Amino acid sequence: MADLKLTDAGKSYGPVEVLKHINLDIATGELIVFVGPSGCGKSTLLRMIAGLERITSGTLEIDGQVVNDVPPSQRGIAMVFQSYALYPHMTVRDNMAFALKIAKKPKGEIDAAVGKAAKILQLEPYLDRLPKALSGGQRQRVAIGRSIVRDPKVYLFDEPLSNLDAALRVATRIEIAQLKESMPQSTMIYVTHDQVEAMTLASRIVVLADKGIAQVGTPLDLYERPENEFVARFIGSPAMNLLDGVIVGTGAQTTVELAGGGQAVSAIATDAGQMGRKVRVGVRPEDLRRDGGAPVYSGTVSFTELLGEVTQLYFEPQGGRDAVIAKLPGVVHGLRGQQVTLSADPARVHLFADGRSMRA
Repeated sequence: MADLKLTDAGKSYGPVEVLKHINLDIATGELIVFVGPSGCGKSTLLRMIAGLERITSGTLEIDGQVVNDVPPSQRGIAMVFQSYALYPHMTVRDNMAFALKIAKKPKGEIDAAVGKAAKILQLEPYLDRLPKALSGGQRQRVAIGRSIVRDPKVYLFDEPLSNLDAALRVATRIEIAQLKESMPQSTMIYVTHDQVEAMTLASRIVVLADKGIAQVGTPLDLYERPENEFVARFIGSPAMNLLDGVIVGTGAQTTVELAGGGQAVSAIATDAGQMGRKVRVGVRPEDLRRDGGAPVYSGTVSFTELLGEVTQLYFEPQGGRDAVIAKLPGVVHGLRGQQVTLSADPARVHLFADGRSMRA
């Protein structure tokens, strides 16, 4: 379908700079997901690609052609909005066919395109219904089908599942994943605030923060090898625990003494630096265990959540430390108010200095 390239792209509204120095290459067939906190510019970036927002600086190329000044209708892009944007007085068939009718395509070509899209999206039984007779998930599939019939170079999804309830969101997410598998050469860019959507759908995730890109990588890259503290805390739920410490030993493993009179923690770092260096020790709640591995944390459990598959422990902050959360497998009773020592494999302990990962 299409390669897409952003080079030093930026967006400003008068003196207010929203995005800057966006450099990103997207290859044909990828499903790229933009994530980030509210207001980070992920939807703005999507709209810049669509041509709905003017690019203030830098360039956007699609298949090697700079399209900064190309109208949205001529970029070969189809966009799926979170609000469905269906015509309420038109049937599913007519909604999906509308853009092709406006383009004056032959009726046979329109019918074939609508039929093909309806089959892919399992909408064939609903083609003669009005949108009001459909569920939210079915309406979103119609919106996606309306994009498919146009056979665009790039598909853009702007938080398409945010209006659905939890069960429908899961079902529709699976349908989008299956749709991508059925269209392996299609290039898709997807904006979401939902980490599960990002982790399960993406070929690569683009994390946006501070008006730019914090990190780009596969879902597992970002989870296992965050390049900075922001990505470490943003990816994963609950967020990664971060504790202050000082390096007191180097070698095959780096030893860090936690602030507030805490124990020494072992970690693996490729850039340990010198003794006495202040660092942040990061460990994910699910990597903490009550037995085995090297000690990481000891504290009093202030609250527990029994979730069935896991038990979440919340600890009272000690010695000026931040609060700590642990995620233990299964159901664990009777720990509230107890002193508990947690350990972790040194390979699962992250170190950060000046906000950057020490595993680089």
